[in-house]
This record gives sequence, C-alpha cells and structure tokens, in this order.
Amino acid sequence: MTQRSALSLCLVALLAVTLPACRAAGEYVKIDDYKVPEEAPNQEYVIRPGDVLQVRVMGQESVSVRAKVRPDGQISLPLLGDVLASGVTPSALARQIQERLTRFIVNPSVTISLEEPRAMMISVLGEVPKVGTYPLEQGSGIMEALAAAGGLTQYAASDRIIIIRREPSGNRVRIRFEYDALTQLRGAAATFRLQNGDVIVVD
Repeated sequence: MTQRSALSLCLVALLAVTLPACRAAGEYVKIDDYKVPEEAPNQEYVIRPGDVLQVRVMGQESVSVRAKVRPDGQISLPLLGDVLASGVTPSALARQIQERLTRFIVNPSVTISLEEPRAMMISVLGEVPKVGTYPLEQGSGIMEALAAAGGLTQYAASDRIIIIRREPSGNRVRIRFEYDALTQLRGAAATFRLQNGDVIVVD
C-alpha cells in the first residue's frame, strides 16, 4: 500500500463516521442507473458566505451596490453599514433592507439578485496525486475536480470512481463512474454535474 493510499484510507475512515447511509462497503449505484432527485418546487435560494449580490434601490444609484457576503455572513451597505445576509433568501433580505432604509429614504423599493454564487467545495480522496478539498465553479463536472487533484495515479482503478452525495432527503448515496465514460462523454456521465459537498473517492 502506498503512503498516499494509507492517507486516503484514513480520510475515508473519518468520513465514514458521517456517512450512515452507506452501510455496506462497495454499495453503490451506477451513474446510468442513478436518478437525480427532483428539487422541491418554488424553493428559493438561500444566501451563503461567498455569494456576490446585486443590491438595487430604485432611483437611488448611490445606495445600490454589488456586495460580496463575507465569512461572517454580512454585507456592507451605504447608510446601513453591516447587514446580515447569510441564511436568508434574496427576497427576505430585500424586505429587511427596505424596512431599515425607511429611516433615510421615503418608500424605498429594494431588489436583491444573486450575481455570482460562491464556489462549490468538492473533496477528492483516494488514488490522486493531491488529496484535498477544492473550490470549483457551479456546474463543474468530475473531470474538473480530478484535474484539480492532479488526475489519477498509476494505482487507480479507473472503473471505480465513486461520488458520495447527500441528497435533499438527507440520505447519502454512492454513485459509481468509469473514467473512460467521463473522458469519452458516454451516457449519463457526460451530463453529470457536481454539487457542493460532493466527495469523490478514486479506488
């Protein structure tokens, strides 16, 4: 066993504590058999640290700003100073800012739009040169994550690339991919997109 393999096994062992749904080692569903759960209808986006927001106050260009949500969950706005943005929806934040602006502006009208969502954080374990967690743009696929981790090592089993994902129900699922299907854009592997918090394990 290589030193990298030993490190990966330790990380997987720690990760397994938080993966109760993966009861049996090797239990998985092939990507071509996996059905992506439907999202709840009309579910509005919840703002998170790292998101970039466009705050517009109608007729008040000096108060309208482009603001990035800081790690403490707040944004800075003219007249109001720091405002907590993380954990609420854009419409709820717009109402909050609108109420606070009534002290300075008559009948303010505020709209909030998500200009740039924060990067996804994807963990890559197993037989890759650089085990770790990497920020990736929304809409990235497995190949982008593997490239960030330096590709596959010579010991990798290219037909056993597993994605561990938490679904909206809270359950964890293991999805199996083959490297050739990813590189040749075959089947469901061609359109599969990573989600924030996904873990990639290369056997």
